[in-house]
Amino acid sequence: MKLKLSVIFMIFALGTSLFAQVAPDKYYIQFTDKNDSPYSVNGPELFLSQRAIDRRAKYDIPISEEDLPVNPAYIQGVADLGAGILNPTKWMNGVTVHTSDATVIDAIAELPYVASLVKLPEINMGQLTKDFLANEWIDNADMDEVIINSKARSVDYGGSGPQIEQLNGVLLHNQGFMGEGMVIAVLDGGFRGTDEHHFFDSLFINNRMLGTKDFVTPGASVYTDSGHGNSVLSTMAAFSPGQMIGTAPRASYWLLRSEDVNSENIIEEYNWVSAAEYADSVGADVINSSLGYIDFDNPAFDHTYEDMDGMTNVCTRGADKAVEKGIMVVNSAGNSGNDPSFPYIGAPADGFNVFSIGAVDPDGFRAAFSSIGPTYDGRFKPVVDATGQSTFVAYGSSDAGYGNGTSFSSPVIAGMTACLMQAHPEMTVLEVQDALKENASQSTSPDNLLGWGIPDYFAASTTLTNIEITRKPTNAFIEAFPNPFGGMLTLILHLDTVEIVTIDVIGSSGEIVYSQNYNLSKTNNTVQIDHVAAQLRGGIYFVRVISKQSTELIKIIKQ
Repeated sequence: MKLKLSVIFMIFALGTSLFAQVAPDKYYIQFTDKNDSPYSVNGPELFLSQRAIDRRAKYDIPISEEDLPVNPAYIQGVADLGAGILNPTKWMNGVTVHTSDATVIDAIAELPYVASLVKLPEINMGQLTKDFLANEWIDNADMDEVIINSKARSVDYGGSGPQIEQLNGVLLHNQGFMGEGMVIAVLDGGFRGTDEHHFFDSLFINNRMLGTKDFVTPGASVYTDSGHGNSVLSTMAAFSPGQMIGTAPRASYWLLRSEDVNSENIIEEYNWVSAAEYADSVGADVINSSLGYIDFDNPAFDHTYEDMDGMTNVCTRGADKAVEKGIMVVNSAGNSGNDPSFPYIGAPADGFNVFSIGAVDPDGFRAAFSSIGPTYDGRFKPVVDATGQSTFVAYGSSDAGYGNGTSFSSPVIAGMTACLMQAHPEMTVLEVQDALKENASQSTSPDNLLGWGIPDYFAASTTLTNIEITRKPTNAFIEAFPNPFGGMLTLILHLDTVEIVTIDVIGSSGEIVYSQNYNLSKTNNTVQIDHVAAQLRGGIYFVRVISKQSTELIKIIKQ
């Protein structure tokens, strides 16, 4: 990634590079096994949150040995020899470390549970910018003009209205799907300004900022060093009516710093995997990564086009593994579309099931900088597109502007996708992706410039609803219609006897919004709860019927 650099940033980066010359060397240590681990697949609550366990249960994903943390005895053995521990990775079964003493590495190599070591050198005085950030910049916005223009719109989204309307996301929001109950992990290079910018006030006031973690400098604050993640986050999480509303303004967030914006080194791919594992363990539903890797400060680690095959790069393999765990991984395609030598996507956007996002302008035309496909093995990339040229974003501690880069189109999609997943919680990640591709502007003729094109989120939601209806058993105990419903809701119960049944209407967060007993029979089996239906706000609900013959639960959607 490369930003248009200011003189101040260049001086800062140069100072960082000079300091890095005397920094300890970094290594990745590969372990042989997870034998004699204190953890077991039968006790996942020791290493996975309940949300992560529930996600696996919902999608019928087994908890396996690769979910077990790295054996702590192995990590302690490495530390005891004098290496500083950075980040373990359970999916790869290894750990990154740092040390200035080559004899420490020699000793570690002799440990019986160490399979191999890779040195991850980081120094190159000539490299001051990051390839992925090339061609990314933010133009300042006139907020008075933004406010005036927003008053002419039906929804007071402020400057972010066009990028949400382009995806037909307003209709989904109007149904009540704005990210409630969803967890999004944002992997980036820093979130300077997020803890001060008023666009994020509701995030902190309502305790939807779930936490932060720094994988570049473990234990450090993510609110320093770079504001790139601040702008990325705003496209999803901002909530300031009349100024800016993001695509998932009621979701909850984890901010994870995996990227060192002052250099470009292969260890950042290992950081990415460790951060994705952490996102999995805390129960994230969606990962947004506005990051990508092609070239490095040390050319020995540069990726070739042949590496973009979905199987080679460290972070690509980690990204697809996260999808296997039931997480929607949304990643920027890249900003090298204008590069005649390498216009292609970078890692991890080449992942088989990574939702790679290209950039268009507000009128739907492809941004010239947006990276293209195909992958080396011939797959279409990007997958879909959103506004990444003149995307309305926050920056600094109080400002807003128009961002340019796939770094901004990716989170626009990530937030909107979280809302779609909220509306259809039983649908798998790949089913949601397929529905979006099926309802995109180039669905019948995908290509390597825009993939399947610009998705229509309301149409995709309708497709998923139809799938859900076809899956409903023909002998269902409860029928609800219409579904989705407006001011009227009718329930039919297929009973065998005369009895008193309890009907509960339950909100998506588990609260009972209606409960009533009814005396029903095989012939008197219809209940209308129109007065309740009319009062409910748009969103997802469940009807629970408790009878002598069974207790059943079905999903209903209020328009």
